[in-house]
Amino acid sequence: MSGIKVQKISYGGWENSLHITNGIVDLIVTTDVGPRIIRYGFIDRENVMCDVESMLGLTGGDEWRIYGGHRLWHSPESKTRTYEPDNKSVAWEVIPEGIKTIQDVEVLSKMKKEMEISLEPGSSRVRIIHRITNKGVWPFELSVWSISAMAAGGKEVIPQSRQDTGLLPDRLISLWPYTSLSDSRVRWGDKYIILQQDPALKHPFKIGLSNKEGWAAYFNHNQLFIKRYKHEMHAPYPDFGVSYETYTNDFMLEMETLSPLTLLKPDDCIEHIEEWELFDNIPMPSDNEGEIEKAMADRVKTID
Repeated sequence: MSGIKVQKISYGGWENSLHITNGIVDLIVTTDVGPRIIRYGFIDRENVMCDVESMLGLTGGDEWRIYGGHRLWHSPESKTRTYEPDNKSVAWEVIPEGIKTIQDVEVLSKMKKEMEISLEPGSSRVRIIHRITNKGVWPFELSVWSISAMAAGGKEVIPQSRQDTGLLPDRLISLWPYTSLSDSRVRWGDKYIILQQDPALKHPFKIGLSNKEGWAAYFNHNQLFIKRYKHEMHAPYPDFGVSYETYTNDFMLEMETLSPLTLLKPDDCIEHIEEWELFDNIPMPSDNEGEIEKAMADRVKTID
């Protein structure tokens, strides 16, 4: 597989986890639960993802658990449909340069979730195809919702999409009932929205944006993580029309991308692609936008 190695290992008490590496970076995917991409990082270095220590190794039960890492949901968010537990094992198979995971059809929503996770040889780049198939008997409108829970202590940078719209507005921001615009963790810049994860602040903060640029970044551990996706211009999106959402509390920060809302007929599927890249020796910048722009120069390419 072009230098890509896949090996079954034990991780955090999950005995059937999958280790994927190209010798530069590695990923660990749980198959006893989830699936979750529970780790991504340079070999023998920090995990850019969040591990929820109290939940490592747990399986079974009827309660949904956060676990940490990267997961696949569908939007709009619903207490019954979105939070179906993913506490049992999933099927998987090797594909070129990675693996494919296949989750059982969800009991309530009748949706089948798959992730194709591939690692580029000789690079830190990861490509994830998120796929949801409607296995029910009725059409259902949804958006593929791809969520990465990032490790504590980092700084997120989201581009402000700007265009000349004359006398009309050029962007929108969605706010949740618990979101305070005066929250000390957020900086409302001219070019970027900057969100600092703070382990000392437990109360949640969440916003959504029509992120036309199709990327967001996270500085942590002297590294820069970039998540890329494609924003479809003029397509309908959930939560008042946003393709990117972010949430933080005291132990993580979530970077969330969404596909356009799509009416899925029975046996139809929808795909949503993300690309990740990790850069080393990138100090966390201050909130100065010029400093941030310099740190991200030539690193924020979009998906075609």
